[in-house]
Amino acid sequence: MTTTTSTPPSTHPDLPPAPGRVLDPVELKAWVEEAARRPHAWAHLVRHDTGGRHFASLHRDGDLDVWLLCWNTVDDTGWHDHDTSSGAVAVTRGAVLEATPRMGGEPVVRTVPAGRSFGFGPDHIHRMSGAVDGSVSIHAYSPPLWRMGQYSISPAGVLRRTSVSYADELRPLEP
Repeated sequence: MTTTTSTPPSTHPDLPPAPGRVLDPVELKAWVEEAARRPHAWAHLVRHDTGGRHFASLHRDGDLDVWLLCWNTVDDTGWHDHDTSSGAVAVTRGAVLEATPRMGGEPVVRTVPAGRSFGFGPDHIHRMSGAVDGSVSIHAYSPPLWRMGQYSISPAGVLRRTSVSYADELRPLEP
């Protein structure tokens, strides 16, 4: 799968103001909800014709990292965490799937439709994919991403974590 990235030189002036401090999950959720209500700041970056998941940086400073992600049903991040960063996701178009692992059981999977959002702390492990082709979501992380954990789970249930750069493509790892 090919992933394309677009990184604008600075924050779009129509995004909510950057807070100038690290945000917690509740504050991040409120920030991405506000950003989602401002499509003139990000709609021009939406693409689903790239042969893979497309994502674009909307903002990055010392406290906040914001991305636009475009999803199709074949897109899958694999199991991952966001290291020391809290995060929030607002779905603006279509729907995404979020799965969270359960030791000794099947993952809990939920569909997050357009107009909904969620926040999480740095201890959150999940896997995301497009629930329908043409989905779009906005993701914010605070402090900004530098490292993430990518996980594989063996058929016997053994969990292994690999540290990756925030710039590495998230994808399912083989056990």
